[in-house]
This record gives sequence, structure tokens and C-alpha cells, in this order.
Amino acid sequence: MFVEVGGIELAVESFGVQQDPAVVLVGAGPMSSWDAGLCARLAAGGRFVLRYDLRDHGRSVAYPPDAPGYDLRDLSADVVGLLDAFGLGKAHVAGRIVGGWIAQLTALDHPERVASLTLVSTRPTAHGPNDADLPEHSAEVMVYVTGTPRPDWADRTAVVEYLVGAARARSPEDGFDEAAVREVAEQTHKRAKDMASFFNIAATDPGARWRERLGELAVPTLVVHGTADGFFPYGNAIALAAEIPGARLLPLEGVGQDLTKAAWATLASAMLEHTARTSSSSAVRRSSP
Repeated sequence: MFVEVGGIELAVESFGVQQDPAVVLVGAGPMSSWDAGLCARLAAGGRFVLRYDLRDHGRSVAYPPDAPGYDLRDLSADVVGLLDAFGLGKAHVAGRIVGGWIAQLTALDHPERVASLTLVSTRPTAHGPNDADLPEHSAEVMVYVTGTPRPDWADRTAVVEYLVGAARARSPEDGFDEAAVREVAEQTHKRAKDMASFFNIAATDPGARWRERLGELAVPTLVVHGTADGFFPYGNAIALAAEIPGARLLPLEGVGQDLTKAAWATLASAMLEHTARTSSSSAVRRSSP
């Protein structure tokens, strides 16, 4: 389905019954960055789940390559706009990778709309160089990023191989599920309006820092991170959990940023437990969507 938010159109998929407590999944671009099996399991556990394509991904609004018409705060406003569109006063918000930045900003700037926060494979700083006390991308990731030319975005085979190669560079040698990664890469290319805009997020203005504000967060927070993540190494998760009051850290031992089937199952169980603590408050509906 398509939802108009703030004058732009976002592609959204829902799971479960809308009267149940809501969980909004903010991904790393396309909605497929959140596993459909996880969505189904959350819905079976009594959650109303929304996953959507961020701007410049999937079927959502697309901008010219290297010229995004938005910043991270606009992407956070999209989350609030989705809640309004579905008549939700409050929801559990989960962010993965780039979506983790958006989820943090949403909880900081709109705390009354967030029942709980789940941060998966992310960090407390935006794109660009990381803080000196936090680990940067692994050497393998940097070699791939700086040494591999971007593909012809119209060439499906070349795009899929590029995306799979990037996933391999950020993953441990053991436990890399190439078949699953390739499936997501195929979906990413198939559903994209314009693959040339796929990396527009890197051209956005990151805006004001928010790491120093993490101590303001008062929502229950779960931090989940693979200990073998080469893109956002595990030290970033340790910092997030330490700086957010009362946050709980769930390490996924030996897992990279691209979660395995077993890791998705673990995450689903953890999210059901985490969101159960505050589900009653997330079921509140707004009188006028």
C-alpha cells in the first residue's frame, strides 16, 4: 500500500491486526531490510507491524542521484507521519542500521509517540567519520567501499553482485548466508524506482549531533548487535547501551550486520518480550488520523 506523509508517498506493508499494539520497523532503506519472517512472528505474537521503504528506496518517493531533498530529521518526521496516517498515538519503534539513526531521533524529538525503542546494528553517530572513541568500519569494508567501482545501476546482475559483495565484506567468514543476502539484493533491485539513488542517504545533511542527548531517553530500550559486524563494529552497541539510561544490550555472538535466520528468530523473540512490557500504552489511538 502507499501512504502520503507530509506531501510525499511512502510504500508500506502491514502485518497483523491494527487494534494490536503497533511496532514500526525503520530499515536500512528498503522494507526488505526487515525480515518478513520476523514481521510475521511479531504479528502472531499480537503486534500490528508496519515496515516501509525509506525515501529513495523501493516504491517510495525517489529523488535525483546525489541530490536528496531531505535530511535525517525529515526521515524521522516520516515515522511520526506514518503513525498519524494509521491513527496511532504511540508505537514501539525499531531501527536497523541507518534506520537506527532515525529511530533514535524519533525517540529524542517525539518521545510522546514512542512506547519503546529497539536499536539493531547501528551506532550513535550519523554518516561520516565516527567519533574517536568508537570503532570505525573494518578494513575489509573500507577496501570494498574504496576499491570497488559502483555498478551500472540498470544492470540487474551487476547490482546484485555489488550488493552481495558489500555484504560479504562486512560479514564474518563463518556464518555468511549468501543465499539469503542474494535474495534480499534481488528484491532490492526489482522493487527500486531508481537504484542510482540508493546511496542518497550518504549525501544528506546529518544535521545536529544527537549522541550527547542519549541520556535524555526515558523509553525502554533494547540494543541488539552482532559481535562480528564489520560495518558498525560491536563497540558502537556497547556505547549505545551505556549512554541510554536503563538500556539492555543483546549481543548476537559471531553474527555480522546481515542477520542469519537464527539471529532473526532470536531478535523476534527478544522484541516480543521487550514490547510486551509497554504494549498497553502503544495501543492508544488518535481520535483523528
